[in-house]
Amino acid sequence: MRFAVYQVSRKGGREKNEDRMGYCYTRDSGLFALADGMGGHPEGEVASQLSLQTLAAMFQREAKPTLKDPLKFLHGAMMAGHHQLQRYATERSLMDTPRTTLVACVLQGNAAYWAHCGDSRLYLVRGDKLIARTRDHSYSELQETLSHVVPIGERFNRNVLFTCLGSPGKPTVDTAGPLLMQAGDRVMLCSDGLWGSVGDPQIVDLLSRHPISDSVPELVETALRNAGQKSDNVTVLAVEWESAEDGDSTSGVSTQSLGEEVFASTIQASIADTPPDDLDDAEIERSIKEINEAIQRSSQKRR
Repeated sequence: MRFAVYQVSRKGGREKNEDRMGYCYTRDSGLFALADGMGGHPEGEVASQLSLQTLAAMFQREAKPTLKDPLKFLHGAMMAGHHQLQRYATERSLMDTPRTTLVACVLQGNAAYWAHCGDSRLYLVRGDKLIARTRDHSYSELQETLSHVVPIGERFNRNVLFTCLGSPGKPTVDTAGPLLMQAGDRVMLCSDGLWGSVGDPQIVDLLSRHPISDSVPELVETALRNAGQKSDNVTVLAVEWESAEDGDSTSGVSTQSLGEEVFASTIQASIADTPPDDLDDAEIERSIKEINEAIQRSSQKRR
């Protein structure tokens, strides 16, 4: 595989950043994921981190060096993240479970597969066209869809979701793919802090006209500027498939020389990259230690 990747996360006007993102890859398969911890529930930053770490742990175990069934993997890994959140809340005797949205994409062979729960989105842009976009698990998006069938009066707040990881009931996880990729295709994962302030036409326009190393920072700055002082966390992870770009700041990744058992990941270390003023370090260090122990126990039980 050959791809370019660019990622950035900004706190915006919030007290802390509850978004997390990262990617893993083997010689023949790549996993890209983004989670947005939900406010109004405890430890949103832990929820998003735990969901990504669960994905990474399962990807490391199952991508040897490819996933047998990418869609089955994505669905199963998201549900595993949901159960880890419930277990985490039970072990700590929390009154409520930490909750998060999650969107993830697998690039394998010449195809893309993706899944999501909540309102963190995936965009797939080819040339200047939007080829695919996830549909939010929100009442406002559902209302928009149903309005073409039956008249609906009251409008819902776009932030009200009907499913997420960590919810009391079984989460809804939508999957899609395979979609055959072409050189230059761009896949972007983002939290609602971006798309809530920047419309789809502008997102597609910037992604199609500039290298991702230029378009992603511009999109993030535009979202922060449009939202003003009350801006949500804004997080974006973008991938260009088989990039032939040279001379820009985007880091290109080639997996050709990797052995069959080699696994690389940015997810496990992502907590250390968070600015100190975003998080209570002592609390998060203790939480992440417990998270890693829970993941290890879960992995041992499945063997």
